Formats: sequence, C-alpha cells, structure tokens
Amino acid sequence: LTGAQDGSVRMFEWTRPQQLVCFRQAGNARVTRMYFNSQGNKCGVADGEGFLSIWQVNQTTSNPKPYLSWQCHSKTTSDFAFITSSSLVATSGQSNDNRNVCLWDSLVSSGNSLIHAFTCHDHGATVLQYAPKHQLLISGGRKGYICIFDIRQRQILYTFQAHESAVKALALDPSEDYFVTGSAE
Repeated sequence: LTGAQDGSVRMFEWTRPQQLVCFRQAGNARVTRMYFNSQGNKCGVADGEGFLSIWQVNQTTSNPKPYLSWQCHSKTTSDFAFITSSSLVATSGQSNDNRNVCLWDSLVSSGNSLIHAFTCHDHGATVLQYAPKHQLLISGGRKGYICIFDIRQRQILYTFQAHESAVKALALDPSEDYFVTGSAE
C-alpha cells in the first residue's frame, strides 16, 4: 500500500509490476498514515484535511469507493489504529476544540460514530499506538508530551513530557512491557 503527498493511494502485489487498485487519485489531501487491519481485509488512510477513509481490500473495481469516510479532526488526522476486530478505530490529530485523540465505532451511523473524544495535546496529537493486551492507547503530541489512555474506562491515566519537540514515532514491544518514543529533535 503506498500513499503520497499528492493524496494518491495505490495497492500493489509483490509479483506484479502494475498496481492492483487505486483507492485515491492524485489531487486529494496529503496522506499522513496508512494501515491494514490485523485480518488484512481492510485498509485505512488518514489525511491532512482531518479525514479517515476505510476500504475493503478485496475490491474488484479499479477505483473503489471507501465504505467509510469520517472527518475525525477539524485540521488534520495524523495517525490512527484499528482496535479489536477493526470496528473500533482510534485517531490522533489536531482539532480546533483540542479533542485530539478520539474513539470511533464504524458499526453505527456516522452521526453517532464518535464514542469518546479526549481533550489533550495542545496543538495536536501526532502519533498513536494501541496496546491490545492492556487495552491502552499511547499518544504523542506536538509539544513532546505522551498521554496514556485506558480505553475501557475512557480516561487519561498518565501524561508526561518525553521530549522538547514533537513526538514523531511510537513503538511498542510485543510483550507490552515497554514503549519507545522518537521526536523531531
């Protein structure tokens, strides 16, 4: 799966030189993050205008439409994570009202899909990591802060400053004992 500054999103197969599918044409908002769900049957694309779009991967058309497209954040959606069986999605980004980390349910109508919005990270959340064993979300912000959320109780557990500049990367070890942060500095 490839995404570009021009907003295009294309899927390739290792053994074929041509694309299999073009999910988005050039001329859309820049792609900020892309993932497949754990089952490999859906892919999601976050963009610089605050949208998250999700497609079924096994499309037969060359330009399929997303089955879901939400404006998750008013400025940008910087990252997202599929949670559980992919019906629950967490997003991070920047919104005018500082609701910069959100939980969404893809199985309900679009008007009711926002389950919870966390007010955190002045100037926006840049990255997001889901810890499935502990059912925690870890987010990093533009000012170097890390927030850890309990998604079952829908509350912030911890907030601390890890860096002096924007957190650009988060990684979680497979046993979920440790996580690592990387910053713009």
